[in-house]
Formats: sequence, structure tokens, C-alpha cells
Amino acid sequence: MAGGRHGRYGIDAPFVPALLGGLGFALLVLALVTLLTGGASPGWPLAAVVWELVVGGYLLASAASYVFTALRGRYAVWAELAEGLWLRGSDRVLDMGCGRGAVLLLVAGRLRSGRAVGLDLWAGTDPSGSADATRANAVAEGVSDRVDLCTGDMTAMPFADGEFDVVVSSLAIHTIPSPEGRAAAVAEAVRVLRPGGRLALVDFRHVRDYETLLAGHGVTGLRRRGLGPRFWYGGPWVAATVVTGTKPAAPLGSHGCDRRVESIIHGGGGSAGPRT
Repeated sequence: MAGGRHGRYGIDAPFVPALLGGLGFALLVLALVTLLTGGASPGWPLAAVVWELVVGGYLLASAASYVFTALRGRYAVWAELAEGLWLRGSDRVLDMGCGRGAVLLLVAGRLRSGRAVGLDLWAGTDPSGSADATRANAVAEGVSDRVDLCTGDMTAMPFADGEFDVVVSSLAIHTIPSPEGRAAAVAEAVRVLRPGGRLALVDFRHVRDYETLLAGHGVTGLRRRGLGPRFWYGGPWVAATVVTGTKPAAPLGSHGCDRRVESIIHGGGGSAGPRT
């Protein structure tokens, strides 16, 4: 694994880069055949070859971007995000929707006496996406002594209020199909975070809504920013964005906040906090 990682994290939805790469390669082969055969008319082959080369190259580049992000880019980006969270060795960190532990175990490697807790539903029958696979990755990374795994739903997490110093999530909350469910997950992230705790939510959909929801729950210092080409799953149209913030040490008034949250749940949209 790139960057000194030893676990087996795989490529999410591997059929996507396979399809993109296969189509791109086929178009490049077709361009070569078109160029060699000459086509049916003098003007047709050149235009066809140019189209096949452009689209084929584009698809191959998209496949390469996807694979790079899956195998290298996302780890480098999350390493930088972890630095920005100012992790202390004694922190308790929650990874919502941890999957095979790509982010969970990276964070665990920065702890000494703290704990990294991974929450997931472990849905499906694929053993590579099971809790056992994540435990095996924790052993491979040498952090199994500071990692706990929990089966649970992001929208109703089995943790006490203020139990964690840091909450993170990577490409997980968007998988909740309803706006109400995503709003519940964001609310849960704030609930289990201690006052003064930090969070970082990464996703490629609905991040503007997460920002608004967090503001509605009183989270301060909000910053939303794109994570660049290293976190593109095929190109800028599937680009990951992060929103970070801090839970205030003292409760804030909630009336205006509740209105912002209701707007997101019922489709009003909007956003809050600094723009980058």
C-alpha cells in the first residue's frame, strides 16, 4: 500500500475504473483501426479518429484518476486533514462509516493512550467489507491495541453525549438516502462530540448541506473546501469536499438554528459559514 500502509483497503466500486478504462482502451483501438482502414470517405476518417482519440483518452484519464485516488491520493489528503485536527495522543476519535478502516487506522496511528472507534453497519455479504476485514487491517497496521469497532447506525449512534474529542467521516453520510437521515447523522456527530471537540466530514455530495446543518447545531469555525485532484474519483465532477468545525464550549441559542436545520430537511437548501 502506498504511503507505508499495510492493510488491504481495496478500491471502492472497482467496476467503475474498469469500465472507464475498458471503454477508453476500446476507443483508442478503434481510432487506430479507423486510421488504418481509411473509412468510407476522405473526410470521415480524420474526424472520427480525433473524436475517438479525445474521448478514449478522456476515459482513460478518468480511470487513472479514480485508481490514483483510491490507492494513494485519499491517504495523503487524510494525513493532512488529521494534522489539521490537532490530534493529541490521548484523544478519543470516532470514524462514522469506517468501512475497512482506511481513515480510522490512519488516525489510530497518531494516538498513544487514546482510542479510535469505528462505527459501521457492515452491510452486505462481501467479507472484504466486514468488521473482521477491518480488524485484520488494524493488526496489519500495528494499531489493533487502540482500535474498537462498533456495529451501529450513523443516524442513532450507541454512544453517550460528548464521548469523543474528534469525529471524522469519509464518503459515508451521502449513502443515507433521505435528507432526514443525513440530518440525523450530522446531528449525531455533534451530539457525541465533546464541547471544544473538532470534526471533519468528507464527502462528494451534500457537503454544503452538512455545513448548514452544523451551523444550525451551533458548530463554530466552519470551513468548507475542495480537496483537489488527489481526491477526485474520475474527475472534478466527483470531487471530494471537506467541512471542518469545532463544537462550542458553551451552548448557543437554538431558535434560528432550528429553522436552518428544518430548511435542509425539507429541501430548502442553503449554506452557512465561510466559503473557500
